Amino acid sequence: MPGATDQSTPPSRTPGALGKHVFVSFLPSSMPLLSRLNYRRELTAAFFFPLVLAAVEGGVSGVIVKNAYDGVVDAATLNYVVAGLVAAPAFANVVSFLWARLAHGVDKVRFINALQVGMIASVALLALAPRTPLGLLMFLALVLSTRVCYSGVITLRSTIWGVNYPKGARARVAGKLTTVQVLVIALVGYALGEAMQHWSNAYRLLLPLGSAAAMVGVLAWSRVRVRGHRRLLRAERTHERGQRPSFNPAAIVRVLREDPRYDKYMTAQMLLGLGNMMTWAPVVIMVKDVFEIEYRAVALTHSIPLLAMPLSIPIWARVLDNRHVVYFRAIHSWFFVVSTALVFGAGMLVSMPLLIAGVVIKGFAFGGGALAWNLGHLDFAPEDRASEYMAAHVTLTGLRGLIAPFMGVTLYQLFESISKGSGPWVFAVASFLVILAALGFVALHRQMSRQDRTDSVEGAAPSA
Repeated sequence: MPGATDQSTPPSRTPGALGKHVFVSFLPSSMPLLSRLNYRRELTAAFFFPLVLAAVEGGVSGVIVKNAYDGVVDAATLNYVVAGLVAAPAFANVVSFLWARLAHGVDKVRFINALQVGMIASVALLALAPRTPLGLLMFLALVLSTRVCYSGVITLRSTIWGVNYPKGARARVAGKLTTVQVLVIALVGYALGEAMQHWSNAYRLLLPLGSAAAMVGVLAWSRVRVRGHRRLLRAERTHERGQRPSFNPAAIVRVLREDPRYDKYMTAQMLLGLGNMMTWAPVVIMVKDVFEIEYRAVALTHSIPLLAMPLSIPIWARVLDNRHVVYFRAIHSWFFVVSTALVFGAGMLVSMPLLIAGVVIKGFAFGGGALAWNLGHLDFAPEDRASEYMAAHVTLTGLRGLIAPFMGVTLYQLFESISKGSGPWVFAVASFLVILAALGFVALHRQMSRQDRTDSVEGAAPSA
């Protein structure tokens, strides 16, 4: 028919063209010219190294322990170990100042490589943990060891990103790398679970194989080049003693005291993290006790949020690349408010649609959170103190990890003891904390905007 061509979908809008556009956006050629070589190497590492990270995700290691060590120790002890595994990624960060101090003035890439090799060794040894009480402790210790090493990788990697990638492309680069890593972790975790469903000892074979393959990622990272590395190390080595990172975690007080804006940012971030982390374990409990879902609960508590992240990362990356992280958080935090409120409503009304909506929005918010968590401090920190600022941020995350998950379970059980079925009120408490955090980011953004306008006017005024 005449004009039929006009009614067809434009080529640029077809699913095939869209898929091609997405694929091309991950290629090094889509990055700034001077960033392409390092991005190519990091992209390779982001594909292979998560083969070990997947094994120590709480949703994977917790399932292994819950099943493999069932009957080895009493149920209460086993549940506390599972809780520790779920919380490990957060509270392992409390040692970040140790890594910032040890790596001060030291080759950053080599230091990261050493930590990565330590992680690979720890994950490979998980396969040897016997099914005894001592073996359970060995399993827990190895997972903690892996997460502690990874906290160092995160702390130092942010410094490298800060100097290797320009502000206008930094979040986009981090978003691409994070997307690849998240997808690999999700798929590997799913495959490991399926394998263990058919053979409970599958992890004893697959973890060493994955660890060996992850060495490809280590080799790729070893070839990353840090722009101005000598200048950066020289600046770190010439710091006065009082300016250097300290082995004492209390050194975060110095960082916050010297930068009032970062102090206020971290205060709001603490409230946001507490509100979010305290919901992790109660969601698992609620899905089992209220919704009576067993193994398929993994889809709600882990898989759906994880797979929602890559969908949101490109959107959040565009916002973060163009604006200060405080502006970003002033918008982004409200998605966590909505998510937590929906989960609260789901628990009180026993509504599966509300629960699914809550975890999807949570995953959408996690996509932005992953970017801001890795890059946000760079909007405050001088180049030669980026590791110190990140260490302060990561250490405070570790403190939240030590407190929030267990606080959430305690409140859930307290509400249940008061009235059967009232446990979901813990999500109302979490919502309150997240709302306070969001309001804190909004207030800080307004304060910074006023101050910047004042400074601009004073700077433009003619001198006397």
